[in-house]
Amino acid sequence: MTTDDDRDGGADTEAEAETDTDTEAEAETDTDTQADADAGGETAGSVPGPDVGADVPGVDADVPDDVAKYDRFQKMERAEYDRVNEFLRDRTYVTAREWAIARLCADFRTETGVEMTKIGENLPRLVPFMTDTYTPQAVNQARAAFEEKVRKAGATFLYGAMSGFFTAEDLDDVMYESTEVAKFLLEVEGADLAVEEEAAEDKISSVMRDVREASAEVRGEEVKCPECGHVHES
Repeated sequence: MTTDDDRDGGADTEAEAETDTDTEAEAETDTDTQADADAGGETAGSVPGPDVGADVPGVDADVPDDVAKYDRFQKMERAEYDRVNEFLRDRTYVTAREWAIARLCADFRTETGVEMTKIGENLPRLVPFMTDTYTPQAVNQARAAFEEKVRKAGATFLYGAMSGFFTAEDLDDVMYESTEVAKFLLEVEGADLAVEEEAAEDKISSVMRDVREASAEVRGEEVKCPECGHVHES
């Protein structure tokens, strides 16, 4: 005959067995989680590009000398890609990726062409805010995108300058803002703009005034000099 005590004892035994089973399952889960972390710890960070091995910290035996010595972007040592990209997108048409790779393509150009393989394989070493390696095709695509955007921006700006939509003062303001952004990017790249900087800005302003005057002549309009007030008739 089964008593209530026997039933309670059996229930306790089953509960203990289930607890042991749950403990073993948790242990297995913890083991699996640790194994996943050990095997895939790299997934949270940069993902290497196709056909390129992951970087090994402290191992620079195979790094070319020109790559090891390259310090164009040293002022952005702690910069993050998203912040750099946001800055550029607010002020230009290009992305941080396009800007950095275009600069590298200009710096790593030889008599036979651009060293795209070297740029792609060493991209994280060359540019601090770039965390992934690139294939030569990806490098070429970024460079082509940069060049296309520069051409379109140039055509847009020149049309605005030639169309008569802007006064001479307006064009001076546009040129000033554009020059400040360009100067900042060049300084980030390590260029020294202190020498003859003012003279260069004056030359740019003079050229833009000439562009506006020539455009007005083409359109058959009068051009008034903003400085002396003299009217140039077409």
